[in-house]
Amino acid sequence: MPVFQLDENEISFPDPMYAEESGLLAVGGDLSVDRLILAYSNGIFPWYEGDEPILWWCPHERFIIRPSEIHVSRSLKKYIKRHEISFKVDRDFADTMHRCRIKREFNEGTWITDAMEEAYYELWKKDLALSFEAYVDGELAGGLYGVCMRKCFFGESMFSDMENGSKLALIMLARLLERNQFVMIDCQFYTEHLESMGGKRISWEEFRKLLDEGLALDED
Repeated sequence: MPVFQLDENEISFPDPMYAEESGLLAVGGDLSVDRLILAYSNGIFPWYEGDEPILWWCPHERFIIRPSEIHVSRSLKKYIKRHEISFKVDRDFADTMHRCRIKREFNEGTWITDAMEEAYYELWKKDLALSFEAYVDGELAGGLYGVCMRKCFFGESMFSDMENGSKLALIMLARLLERNQFVMIDCQFYTEHLESMGGKRISWEEFRKLLDEGLALDED
């Protein structure tokens, strides 16, 4: 089945069930706040290189972390005991997102374009995105950012400026989300690194159920 071409003048998406086996669902459209809200509330997200049209994805085998199931390795537990660990929420959303960008831009490349930075900053201004930063002995060690809707967190990217920086940010975020009754951290695609931290593959049906549950829950 051909990939759907979106109309910039109409905020809509095809049914996620029409996504290709790779997860690709649609192409085109824009990165407006309204379109991003509609996308994430249906398990869809943008991911594309800077010189490509916007590509929209919805993989049917999803990879998530349940906040209560975050895994902390023995070596990391020892590291935590040896240092003073703290965190901040929204220290500087734009800076954290840009740090995620530059950590990848000159290595494997990045999907975090100028347009993406601008779009997600607009989400942040509407309290629909957040950044989370970990500190080791008072120094910024790492962080992450993502979309936050009701009781679902959609992780986008992480960075480390110190040993274990991004791991600490993810662990501490998961603990905060658990305390606030979030149902999942959507990691989108499988990675060995996230699997080691408690990530699990689930079916589209299970993901859709968690998504609907999380979006139905009221914020505290």
